[in-house]
Amino acid sequence: MSQDLKNKVIAYLLALEKTDWDAARAMCDETATVWHNDGKGDETLEQYFEGLKKQIGLYESIRYDIIRQLSQPGGVLQQHVVRVTAKTGERGGVHAAVHFAFNDAGLIIRIEAYANYIPEGQTS
Repeated sequence: MSQDLKNKVIAYLLALEKTDWDAARAMCDETATVWHNDGKGDETLEQYFEGLKKQIGLYESIRYDIIRQLSQPGGVLQQHVVRVTAKTGERGGVHAAVHFAFNDAGLIIRIEAYANYIPEGQTS
């Protein structure tokens, strides 16, 4: 079961890379909530996808490089770097630790993400 959840997270991230919003959203429960370290509190799924579309729209390309995945029943904790290339050519990475919680049907019910953008060539 834990490998199945890890694979679901990978499929979800691949859908985001392809900007396949319908596929990504289909992997989430309608009541799913999202938290980011931006101080704004929880977002609804609708707010989350609106923000993703705007953010990802700034980039020429994005790619998720998974560093590690840890799982337990009902959840996956993952560390990854989102490699981004802006339309201006600037490159960087969004370093993130994300927890994905799943319901019994295998749908994402909660995403909690701590992320930090670092331009290419700089260190944290």
